[in-house]
Amino acid sequence: MRRGVRTTVSSRLPDFPWDHLQSAGAQARRHADGIVDLSVGTPVDPTPAVVQEALRAAADSPGYPLTIGLPETRQACIDWLVRRHGVTGLGLDGVLPVIGSKELIASMPGHLGIGAGDLIAYPALAYPTYEVGAVLAGARAVATDSLTSLGPETPALLWLNSPSNPTGRVLPPEHLKKVVDWCRERGTILVSDECYLECAWEATPLSVLHPSVSGGSHEGILSVHSLSKRSNLAGYRCAFVAGDTALVGELLAVRKNLGLQMPGPQQRAMIAALDDDEHVAVQHATYAARRASLRTALEGAGFRIEHSEASLYLWATREEDCWSTVSWLAERGILVAPGSFYGAAGSQHVRVAFTATDERVAAAVARLA
Repeated sequence: MRRGVRTTVSSRLPDFPWDHLQSAGAQARRHADGIVDLSVGTPVDPTPAVVQEALRAAADSPGYPLTIGLPETRQACIDWLVRRHGVTGLGLDGVLPVIGSKELIASMPGHLGIGAGDLIAYPALAYPTYEVGAVLAGARAVATDSLTSLGPETPALLWLNSPSNPTGRVLPPEHLKKVVDWCRERGTILVSDECYLECAWEATPLSVLHPSVSGGSHEGILSVHSLSKRSNLAGYRCAFVAGDTALVGELLAVRKNLGLQMPGPQQRAMIAALDDDEHVAVQHATYAARRASLRTALEGAGFRIEHSEASLYLWATREEDCWSTVSWLAERGILVAPGSFYGAAGSQHVRVAFTATDERVAAAVARLA
């Protein structure tokens, strides 16, 4: 019997975008003063001392953690959402700690039973993992900012991302509420990626779970949160999902069978991070200074900054193909991400992260001058 050709999962996935930056990265590294890497929004400042201390104190952790997480961890998530973002009505069964938000976003459609024949919609300019999640689930995906463009077809899942990666755009409350109402009328699951909620500069982002948006009910809604950006915990992989108890329960049931458990010491660290607002204010001020320096330098070099009212990026354009801009900056030892990584609508923009050290940001500013 002739053996058929097996189709691998990886062959269905889009190319990993950063693989295409290798030549620009090599060019930037040839600069006499070294590379200034502004292509990825990875934290570079120390993990807060209060978090490190909590991790050390919880280091003796011989038993298996539960997928549902510690009650104290889930309560810390609830308390943070109430204290910082005005969310009400959440109970312990409406929160689930997860091993980083990217893993959750990529696996969520499949874990919610979305698959072949279903449609997943996500923003026209978006984090590539929304599409990856649709592909892994075998669903169809469409990138659009216009719900009317979907015609009579109803998506099984709709992603929102406010503040946005890559643009830093913040959706106003009235827009969020319209999307909530639209999804509820059609039975569409609405998931809001809110990982940059505390990285705001010129606007006040609102969670989709806020009562002014949700109407006081979490039915059909989930929000995704990460501590990577707000607390320099990217290496800890601490995140959580909150909202509709039925949807959280479905995620929990699947994840229990897969053994997807946040390690106990990380949960203790997560509690410490969520309970402490002081380190967030300090980090926010640090990023604000870096952002202001880079924005002034980019505008002085002929760039226009669009949106960027929140998140950890400046969405910049010189009105040319984004790869030409990438090359121009790489010649000056500065590496950025081309806007095309995030969708066709970004073909004339670049995403400039301001997560580099003060010294490297100062180097970029000097080179742009």
